[in-house]
Amino acid sequence: MEPMASEPSVPIGTAFADLLLQGPEHPSLWNDLTGMFRKAFRWRGADKRFTLSVYVMSVLQGLFPILDWWKTYNLKFFRSDLMAGLTLASLSIPQSIGYATLAKLDPQYGLYTSVVPPLVYAVTGSSREIAIGPVAIVSLLLSSMIQKIVDPSVDPAFYRKMVFTVTFLTGVFQFAFGLFRLGFLVDFLSHAAIVGFMGGAAIVIGLQQLKGLLGLSHFTNRTDVVSVTKAVWVSVHETWHPENVFIGCSFFMFILAMRFIGRKYKKLFWVSAIAPVLSVALSTLFVYATRADKHGVKIIQKVNSGINASSVEQIDLKGGYAAECAKIALVCAVIALTEAVAVGRSFSAINGYRLDGNKEMVAMGFMNIAGSLSSCYVATGSFSRTAVNFAAGCKTTVSNIIMAATVMVALELLTKLLYYTPVSILASIILSALPGLINVQEVCFLWKVDKMDFLTCMGSFLGVLFGSVEIGLSVALLVSFAKIIIQSIWPQVEILGRLQGTEIFCNVKQYPVVHETPTVLTVRIETSFLCFVNSSSIKEKIMGWVTDEREAFRSVVLDMSNVVNMDTSGLAALEELHKELACLGIQMAIAKPGWQVIHKMKLARLVDGIGEGWFFLTVGEAVEACLANKAGNALECC
Repeated sequence: MEPMASEPSVPIGTAFADLLLQGPEHPSLWNDLTGMFRKAFRWRGADKRFTLSVYVMSVLQGLFPILDWWKTYNLKFFRSDLMAGLTLASLSIPQSIGYATLAKLDPQYGLYTSVVPPLVYAVTGSSREIAIGPVAIVSLLLSSMIQKIVDPSVDPAFYRKMVFTVTFLTGVFQFAFGLFRLGFLVDFLSHAAIVGFMGGAAIVIGLQQLKGLLGLSHFTNRTDVVSVTKAVWVSVHETWHPENVFIGCSFFMFILAMRFIGRKYKKLFWVSAIAPVLSVALSTLFVYATRADKHGVKIIQKVNSGINASSVEQIDLKGGYAAECAKIALVCAVIALTEAVAVGRSFSAINGYRLDGNKEMVAMGFMNIAGSLSSCYVATGSFSRTAVNFAAGCKTTVSNIIMAATVMVALELLTKLLYYTPVSILASIILSALPGLINVQEVCFLWKVDKMDFLTCMGSFLGVLFGSVEIGLSVALLVSFAKIIIQSIWPQVEILGRLQGTEIFCNVKQYPVVHETPTVLTVRIETSFLCFVNSSSIKEKIMGWVTDEREAFRSVVLDMSNVVNMDTSGLAALEELHKELACLGIQMAIAKPGWQVIHKMKLARLVDGIGEGWFFLTVGEAVEACLANKAGNALECC
């Protein structure tokens, strides 16, 4: 008697089918979540007997990597770190002052940010080469977003209060990302989006420096290119002093020339590192000697001396702007982490060790929380300063400690000497750091390889350039999510053929030499998540192939090796597909389903409906079973 659909025929059994259907249950969502937390505080050192003291030491070593390497630290390492730290300080001091002005803060706050965060990172961070301090992109983010709430020129005290609050919340977000292993959230900003964002931000930062370079008194607070161009056009028709342009452009060319020498002759790397601080010293001496400030050259004037003051009382988490501060902090946290982790991993790969992104996030969170309590704004890893630190031969994070100590000495003893430093020299230092943020070669690569990534890049770039930082990030996220959604809604479903004489099955379009198996339609579902957005289209595509050649097929084999998970809509689509095929007298077989997939199919009783004998570990076994099945055409619709 011919079997009915409710009693599916069972092929000649395979030796390993039971392994697929009788495996252990997949861990629950609760187990996955608690596992992440346990992993954050896991006990390291399985070769040691577990005791409370061993566990505590293991946790402390995870939070403070310095406890691991300080025992092997020696005088040779210290000499290398000392030279690297001093070289790093010569670059950090002028850059920190410049980035503070970009963040609409007084110069000393940039120097403060080069003291506490590097010290904290030195004991909590795991990257040996990364140089911590203020960076251009984050400085622009803070000034462009916070000044929409409060104008720094009208109420500088409240503006600083907002900056410290945002910095504190940025640290909290970063610490939480690392503690709960949520580093994947940073990946929502794709590489293409970051390339476009960095390029657009670099141009915006450069345009903002025209105020200092031209010595303008009045300038727009907006960051889009149209507003800045209009402000420059209006200002140049007013009184301005070309001496500022002369000083700024002269030293800008000097810094670029020293950088060229440093890159061409590797042993002279220190030349490019000291060029900014040398420019500050020479320009300050020139202005003081000629009293150029009396002839229209703008100077920074007073820089408060002394090390970081406490800012605990300035952090306001209960005020009316707490929600706005949290939004700004989330953006800053993601951008700062993206830059820092990318920089850290680049140099760790060169030196042959692995950098744990989640530990780096915890370290970044620690240092920004500590920084917010000591008059610092958001700090992160700087690519240009890290490159200098690496070239100078740093061995450990002690170079950050040397750099921070040097900046502290400068805060105590040298700030009075900065009174006559021209504003245009700070603009030239910032401008000299921008070319590295614009990666034209990478944009061309995106256009060549992936047009959708290129669209994401240009959307982010144009959004920042003609809108604002928030618009640029929003456009990048929207395009990235649109790409994911489009690929989810219309996933690839491939017809497979066998490579003659083997058990290898390939896409017949990609490999024309393979042959389709007569009477068996073998398809592979190219999606990791079979769900409500794509299950219907996948089912319709398979049924379309079957109905187009109804008489040609007796069986359909689904290769589900790429399907990691599925929801109830995916289960329903598979059940409907099985019933429709059964009504046409066609047997359905499933090969290589994932752990979660087979677990959910058993819970939904779909395994019983299809038949346990029609699940296989390989596509080849499924195809051979379908060929051996003589009753496939006898299935009836019930």
